[in-house]
Amino acid sequence: MVLEEIWGIVTLLATIWVIYDVFTNNRRLSTIMKIIWVLAALLFGVLGAIAYYFIGKKR
Repeated sequence: MVLEEIWGIVTLLATIWVIYDVFTNNRRLSTIMKIIWVLAALLFGVLGAIAYYFIGKKR
C-alpha cells in the first residue's frame, strides 16, 4: 500500500517536471514535439520522463 502511494507521487512529480521543463527550459522544441512529450509524460509517467531526459532534452 505504501509503495503504491510512493510510486504515485514519483509518477506525478516526474510528469509535472516534464511538463514544466518542456514549456520553460526547452523552448527550441516545436509545438508538435512539446505536445508529444507532454502526452508521453501523461500516458507513460516515469518511463516518459526518463525518455524525455535522455532523448528530448538533447534536442
